[in-house]
Amino acid sequence: NQRDAEHLYAPPQSINLWHQGEFIGPYVYETTGEADLVNFRWVYETDRTSPRKLEFFCKGKAYNLFGLIRSDTHLFCAPEGATVFLWGADRLGRDVFSRILFGAQLSLTVGLIGITVSFVLGIFFGSIAGYFGGKTDWVINRMIEILRSLPELPLWLALSAAVPSNWSPVAVFFVISIILGILDWPGLARAVRSKFLSLREEEYVKAAEMMGAKPSRVIRKHLLPNFMSHLIASATLSIPAMILGETALSFLGLGLRAPAVSWGVMLNDAQNLASIEIYWWTAIPMLPIIVVVLAFNFLGDGLRASLDPYKT
Repeated sequence: NQRDAEHLYAPPQSINLWHQGEFIGPYVYETTGEADLVNFRWVYETDRTSPRKLEFFCKGKAYNLFGLIRSDTHLFCAPEGATVFLWGADRLGRDVFSRILFGAQLSLTVGLIGITVSFVLGIFFGSIAGYFGGKTDWVINRMIEILRSLPELPLWLALSAAVPSNWSPVAVFFVISIILGILDWPGLARAVRSKFLSLREEEYVKAAEMMGAKPSRVIRKHLLPNFMSHLIASATLSIPAMILGETALSFLGLGLRAPAVSWGVMLNDAQNLASIEIYWWTAIPMLPIIVVVLAFNFLGDGLRASLDPYKT
């Protein structure tokens, strides 16, 4: 979140290797900007006479990796007094590339926490409904149908809007993760229920019951292991929805808020189409979102295909 008042909306700088026909290693050209008071925009000029060499995996300002590991090793460093904006700078002069890397921690963690909540609730309610049946099954089924009948995005917006604005970014982060997880479990619960309805009639389940095994042990030791691979594949396919949910809420100003940094918070600054037309690099946070969502979808499809017992 370090700001540079002299490089507001600085354009992306390319890494070069050759200068005036001579190989000097990776470097960037320094840029200087000034305000265009006629067109109301920032205009930058590149000084191609003085290349600024870069160092990789160098020592710099200390920071906490993932908030836990203390380190002072940086991916690259610029010479003293120079600036490097590989993907440009935003309206406050903050490096977009660094913020995308830092924001990945929150955006990806939201998906993992949300799917954990959804996984636990889906297995719990689905296994109870499928194993016991009867009135318990009827009540849980009605609850699932009610939740699935509600429009997802408006429900996200309503619950997120109820989060007090004076809460700390950490509290908002966990609440948003839990909201996304709570609203996602009905689909998984229905899949678990349908599987349990067929498995509970198997001979090994009946044998375990006749030997005095408690329902919790039958579910935990005999039923769940039979299709845990399917659950893992389903959970992997659900992570992109969690990431997109956080991005949508933060983009609309109802999710994570500054000073927290996530991909959705960064895109919130790119809501102005006129600004994107001039400073197109402010929309770059869309790229990691697309890449991560596609990666999890491909991974989930691959897991589901490889673990399919009916695959020939």
